[in-house]
Amino acid sequence: MKFPPFFLLILSATLLTLSACKKEASTPPISNDQGNHPQLLLLEGEEEQIHTLIDTDPVWQEVHFAILQACNKFFKKELLERKLIGRRLLSVSRECIRRVFYLSYAYRMTGDERFLARAEAEMLAVAGFSDWNPSHFLDVAEMTMGMAIGYDWLYHDLPESSRTKIRQAIRTKGLEPSFDNNYNWFLGSTNNWNQVCNAGMTFGAVALAGAYPELARDVIDRAVSTIELPMGVYQPDGAYPEGYAYWGYGTSMNVLFLHALEKAMGSDYGLPQMPGFLETAGFLQHMLGTTSLCFNWGDCNLGGSLKPAMFWFAEQTSDPSLLWMERKFLEIDDYSRLTGDRLLPAILIWGKNIPMDQITAPERKVWVGQGSNPVALMRTSWTDPQAIYLGFKAGSPSVNHGHMDVGSFIMEADGVRWASDFGSQDYESLESKGIQVFGRAQDAQRWSIFRFNNYVHNTLTVDGELQRVDGYAGIDRYSEDPAFPFAISDISTVYDGQLQQSRRGVGIREEQYVIVRDEVSTLDRPTVIRWTMLTTANVSLTENGATLIKDGKTLYMRVSGPDNLQMRTWSTDPGTDYDAPNPGKTLLGFECELPANSSERFQVLLIPEDATGAVSPFDQPLSEW
Repeated sequence: MKFPPFFLLILSATLLTLSACKKEASTPPISNDQGNHPQLLLLEGEEEQIHTLIDTDPVWQEVHFAILQACNKFFKKELLERKLIGRRLLSVSRECIRRVFYLSYAYRMTGDERFLARAEAEMLAVAGFSDWNPSHFLDVAEMTMGMAIGYDWLYHDLPESSRTKIRQAIRTKGLEPSFDNNYNWFLGSTNNWNQVCNAGMTFGAVALAGAYPELARDVIDRAVSTIELPMGVYQPDGAYPEGYAYWGYGTSMNVLFLHALEKAMGSDYGLPQMPGFLETAGFLQHMLGTTSLCFNWGDCNLGGSLKPAMFWFAEQTSDPSLLWMERKFLEIDDYSRLTGDRLLPAILIWGKNIPMDQITAPERKVWVGQGSNPVALMRTSWTDPQAIYLGFKAGSPSVNHGHMDVGSFIMEADGVRWASDFGSQDYESLESKGIQVFGRAQDAQRWSIFRFNNYVHNTLTVDGELQRVDGYAGIDRYSEDPAFPFAISDISTVYDGQLQQSRRGVGIREEQYVIVRDEVSTLDRPTVIRWTMLTTANVSLTENGATLIKDGKTLYMRVSGPDNLQMRTWSTDPGTDYDAPNPGKTLLGFECELPANSSERFQVLLIPEDATGAVSPFDQPLSEW
């Protein structure tokens, strides 16, 4: 397989850095004093800072009480059991973190021994599992993290018999399997597996450092070195190649890892200063539209959600404006809606020095990041709920959790998402039908999954063929000019053998409407181009475009191109027994046949109803943008 040039550059630079790191540093041992607890995330006495926060800020008070109420609901549930879903124990591991983290927090903040007793019971139940499913090591990593938090935070109040069982389980079912070559392939990975597994193992190592100092040092040394691999993919600008949802997973676990090092070791070893890592908070912030829905490319669902790790970034960079969108997720009536997040107590640890009134709107309205999956994200306002939001991605289908969506875009205006993305489908629903979800070769079964190929993304399809997985496109040029922010990408390599050249530009004109322009050149044969846009609106085709209506709002699509261009809609019914259904969604666009050895341009305007009188003629080639 060919890899994107930028990916190879990142990998080469990262390996050089990794080699240098191994020569320089070995982590100092954590104290051998077994009484030196807690060491993870929140040291003894730091509870008072959180008490001060919740006493003075009603939002933080609501979050605190929501955690306590969730803990009270745990008493009505059965203790955790070793129940796999397909090949995964991951849902149990995540619930282990949620219950133990919440209950340990509740006990430290209130002293109520009911929370202590329930946390102990949950941990003993998990300690009694036959194993933590090392064949899918994410399960082990998250289980280890949850158990480590409870063991460390509750150490002095747990009976020795329970401490012994929990400690032995963390060692034998968590840490020791990570040295088995059948399971520890994550150490050489550049994706979220490395971040999650190294974080879980490090939490376990810190918790057990008093009892097993040499084991702890081996685990932490290994993690400090190997986590540089996934941290390398954030360079140069912070764009996370796995998208919004996996940013919430991989980056959050990376931040937990860094904070654990800082608290337990007194150093983060300069890891946050790796190129692009601190800048990735800007990526996450700009990935949310005016509707608070995310730009859900790749294996990602549509909904945006609170990300506690953003509070760590805001504190590290002294930039509360990074929390503008997170603040919206906290300004709600029912705070119990937040308690599905297993990391929620971390928000009070990382947010304890950030009053809500310090969070102001960001200044930048355009954010562009390169890397292995480049994106351009732009909007006309942070404060106007009717503002235009436009997201555009380049990149490669070959990245982890990637789709054949190079050149795709989403668009919002008037509080409506008009151009959408299907996002992902639950893996187990596919794997249970025998579908291989994670292949990346050109002929991988992954590309037969309806939501994953280019036929249903907001991009081009040429002669009914798939995009090339070994292709790669960057953001070649962009502008932050408020009158015309735009981004342009040469996406030719993903149509290798299908087109001579393909370039796409997207932008927002005069803060009024969106333009999507394609310039293509054909090979020595007639070529059929299909242009598609997914929408949840009701669609009526017109002579030169379409009218879209949703939630009482209207958007006009105006299309220009060759005379034989035909407007069309396509069904989103996948017609298989393994693909998820897609009710209420329509593929809108056009088809046309181009002659051999010809060049053509297609231009699509997406015009909110209030802007129809403001649209001036515009037909500039991309070279003149």
